[in-house]
Amino acid sequence: MRDAQKPDHVSLTNMVNWLQGGRYVIPDFQREFEWEPGDILELMRSIFLDYHIGSLLLWRGKSENFDALACEPIYGFNGNGDPTHIVLDGQQRLTAMYYAFMAPNIRAPSRRNRYLYFIRVDRFMEEAYDDAFIYDWTRRGINLLADQARQFEEHMFPLSVVGAGGWELPNWVQDYERYWRGAAEAGDGAEAQTARRHAENARAFGEHLRGITEQYQISYIELDRDLEIDKVCDIFTKINSRGRRLDVFDLINALIKPKGVQLKQLWRDAAPRLEFVETERMDVYILQVMSILCQAYCSPKYLYYLLPGQERKVRQPDGSLRADVLVRDAVDFVERWESSVTALEWAIDLLRHPQEFGAISSQYLPYVAILPVFAAIQAKARTLPADQRLGAQRKIRSWYWASVFTNRYSGSVESTSARDYQDVHAWFTDDDAEPGLIGEFRRGFRDLDLRREIRRGTSIYNGIFNLLVRLGARDWITGNVPQHDGLDDHHIVPKSWGNEHALGTRIDTILNRTPLTQETNRDVIRGRLPNTYLRELVAQNDESHIHGILESHCISPQAFDILLRDPFTPEDFEAFITERHRTFVAAIENLLVKERLDLAPQIREIDAEIEAIELELRRTIAECLDGDVRKLPSHVVQKIGERIQLTARRNPALDSDHFETLPGKLEYADLRELQATITNRALWPLFQDKFRTKELLGSRFQQLADLRNSIRHSRTVDEITRKDGEAAILWFQQILERPERNPLEG
Repeated sequence: MRDAQKPDHVSLTNMVNWLQGGRYVIPDFQREFEWEPGDILELMRSIFLDYHIGSLLLWRGKSENFDALACEPIYGFNGNGDPTHIVLDGQQRLTAMYYAFMAPNIRAPSRRNRYLYFIRVDRFMEEAYDDAFIYDWTRRGINLLADQARQFEEHMFPLSVVGAGGWELPNWVQDYERYWRGAAEAGDGAEAQTARRHAENARAFGEHLRGITEQYQISYIELDRDLEIDKVCDIFTKINSRGRRLDVFDLINALIKPKGVQLKQLWRDAAPRLEFVETERMDVYILQVMSILCQAYCSPKYLYYLLPGQERKVRQPDGSLRADVLVRDAVDFVERWESSVTALEWAIDLLRHPQEFGAISSQYLPYVAILPVFAAIQAKARTLPADQRLGAQRKIRSWYWASVFTNRYSGSVESTSARDYQDVHAWFTDDDAEPGLIGEFRRGFRDLDLRREIRRGTSIYNGIFNLLVRLGARDWITGNVPQHDGLDDHHIVPKSWGNEHALGTRIDTILNRTPLTQETNRDVIRGRLPNTYLRELVAQNDESHIHGILESHCISPQAFDILLRDPFTPEDFEAFITERHRTFVAAIENLLVKERLDLAPQIREIDAEIEAIELELRRTIAECLDGDVRKLPSHVVQKIGERIQLTARRNPALDSDHFETLPGKLEYADLRELQATITNRALWPLFQDKFRTKELLGSRFQQLADLRNSIRHSRTVDEITRKDGEAAILWFQQILERPERNPLEG
């Protein structure tokens, strides 16, 4: 019997030639090429340091097998290949070699740019291998690839030289050596000595390259071309079980193909529309959006019911089972897929918009895993009657920001997504169905320890950065709101100063970061302390104007004064981040907890003034009634009691004793109930000296309530309502001895 499996090996040079000739193809059931740029770099490091990279499993193919398995060329291959082998195990390694050595003009997976790979010869010869292997995705790398003189000057060996084959490799090494020998002859002293060392290293580096390309062996197992497909699949399954398993997208793809749906092609068509977010799971996220909208769940077992014609058993109230089919046929599946892609596209546009959620770059998205449920909730909101959509968006924003600042999507996201979708959906039509998450956020936001948020990418760090963008943080030099594709994550007190004073990672806290334009950060401020560059600004501009710009970054006048201290000490740095922490927490309360983020700044200030009046009215009532709950009108007590009971059901840990007191109960009294208490026939004598007449008081309450309700219920504030409301605010402030609030701090 013929050997079914035959071990063998091939040199790196021959492997590169075979890759270039298109010998290797990928069966459709394999995953897409998904290695990160850093994974490719690590493979290159392993090869050039002569480490073993594992064996490949290849099946010598024939035309019917290539067709049966819908084989495709390796990622990035462009040309007429001569396929000879089907890759069963080793696709990621082979494709990584092709991408690094051939440098195709194609973006890296899950990236928007092409990546180019280099070896820094000087660092390699110094055995500084951690620094010797690099990649570049910028215009600089492309320019470097075309400029051999710069390659020599900067000691940058492009790995694409290996892929070019022929005499390109020895010619590059000889020209590199010649470049530095010429520099040695033209120079003198230390410069000439350094150049001679580079020339000597060039020859040694060339010997190393020749040894690796000719002698480095890549092992593989070749399956016989006449082996039956079922045996090949069995071998593949056993080998794959020891590596990274196929995910749910691959499994759904395999199951749905016989039903007439080309899922991989659907994903390839959709991917460019969703490329803003860099994640390997976007294909699965589309299926999860479909599943949430179909059945409110999105764990893998529920995705199975998306298969066309697949029955799902549903238990009815009487205990019997009902068979439901969620997706009728292939056409229905494709329509739902397209709707889900569109929902994700809309969701991403909202999240990245600087005036909506402020995640201006994928790296500043607090959670990638929140995308499916956010997209599904937004899609459901668009199906509501027109007069309900404004309120629904307000509730979505409350849920979203609460999720960000409670780290809600850092754990089991599938079950959380299902629960949140159902809770927010119910909340759309029932104000009393507020999700418990909202109360959790309101109770816990003051305990946020922003000092610990030092790493960009965490939910709270990115949430703060998004909030600054959303607030319209202005550039410190121009005073303009900058274009959001050119922002730097700026250290207010420079990182170099933190290193000098041994602050470690504390200098990286979000409390010491803010978005500024690249020009301001890199060309104007550079590495200078604020007591230098802020003084320069104040010297040339009105200080109050500078205060206004810095307050858009949640830097208060007190924090500004701290930053101007000279000398600036580690104790001053601690004082600055303590003050900015206070300002951020106050801003979170004012903008998110009290939901003023979406108000225009002037309306935001008016809303804060109305709140201050409400608080002062409650304090006045508590004083005039001597703290006696029994004096409250009975109908007011009933309304307050209903609200407290509802709150207690949502939060069993609520301090019930506090709500037995008069101040505690008055926290749940609305504006009209405060008016009813003051104007109550039995209680009016207690308030008459302060408020003059019931008629005047009633008129002012009406004006205040009209303005307050327009703001709180997201209705347009017309000019008359606003002017009357502002008159009422002034009247109450005079009567109540002008209770006012900072509009930023609530």
